[in-house]
Amino acid sequence: MAVIIDKEECIGCSACISSCPFGAMVMEDGKACITDACTVCGACVDACPVGAITKEAQASSVKIDKEAYTDVWVFIEQVEGEIRNVSHELLGEGRKLADTKGQKLAGVLIGDGVEALAKQVFASGADKVYLIEAPELKQYSTDGYTAVFTDLINTYKPSVILIGATNDGRDLGPRVACRVGTGLTADCTNLGIDEQTGLVAWTRPAFGGNIMATILCPEHRPQMGTVRPKVFKRPEQDFARSGEIVRVESRVRSQDIRTKLLDLVKVCTTSCNLEEAEVIVAGGRGMCKPENFCLIEELANVLGGVVGASRAVVDAGWKPHFHQVGQTGKTVGPKVYFACGISGAIQHVAGMSSSDVVIAINKDADAPIFKVADYGVVGDVMEILPALIEEFKKAKAG
Repeated sequence: MAVIIDKEECIGCSACISSCPFGAMVMEDGKACITDACTVCGACVDACPVGAITKEAQASSVKIDKEAYTDVWVFIEQVEGEIRNVSHELLGEGRKLADTKGQKLAGVLIGDGVEALAKQVFASGADKVYLIEAPELKQYSTDGYTAVFTDLINTYKPSVILIGATNDGRDLGPRVACRVGTGLTADCTNLGIDEQTGLVAWTRPAFGGNIMATILCPEHRPQMGTVRPKVFKRPEQDFARSGEIVRVESRVRSQDIRTKLLDLVKVCTTSCNLEEAEVIVAGGRGMCKPENFCLIEELANVLGGVVGASRAVVDAGWKPHFHQVGQTGKTVGPKVYFACGISGAIQHVAGMSSSDVVIAINKDADAPIFKVADYGVVGDVMEILPALIEEFKKAKAG
């Protein structure tokens, strides 16, 4: 889309300038002009009293037969022969989209010796699995996976592609989208079908999490997006389900891959695997100083959980970034989430609101965290945490 100004019709009233929320309208020689700051929001179109400003669709340089694109695909991310939870979560949500659109759901499984994983993909709701195996694809690589995925899209033409917003997914998604000439909506927190157009409605936080933007992709295919882990619940698997396996030969050669994995160093084990944790004990600025996080760690150990942190804690250097929960950290969905000394800023809540049970501890009775908490304790976290730890230890011993 583009905003067009008819210079002959423009009367230079400057109504459009005051209406533009981004300051993209200026006056030149008594006529309105549009700068590069324009976001095509259309506010100026509504404000123009003489109809000199219109919003028109820009013609694409390449005409796409959108009817040729069908089915919903999910990129199945696997690490060391194990499918990541986010892929199962997206299969569950992809199943809903496919059923609504009357299409099939397919999983894209890339690797080496991973055919056995297809049973799990079918069990999570897929009708079909596109299987690409080659020694060069055993470990994820940007060059190899991008080339294989791009060839697959150009050959089979999916309508929708869902990718987990993981480190690998955030690397792969935009590269593939660029290669096939489509857009990509990143870090989505909700998916749906737009009633008027039938397009996928991708919802994601914008402006620092202060608003939620819903994005459509009307002119290009496939419609692509990355979705954060734990946004959706993992579906119940049905291992009685089966489907079609489409084996696709890889055309990637070892010399096409510019990087080589020499060694894998694990710096973060299950002790900070927030996305897979069932219990998370998170601390915020209310813990007062980094030394007090020993209480957070002790409670997490007693409950068999992991340690989380707010952005303020990470910014202060009290905890590494991989412990951060929130919009700019990890999106989590544990069975139990303890928010200790966390005020509940919207950016933090966006990352943990899908938790089954939220327990908040804060001395400020008006803290926003209590609005999303299932249980709240108003008091000094430094007094309450030791008492909780002691009681949980007694319960375990008894």
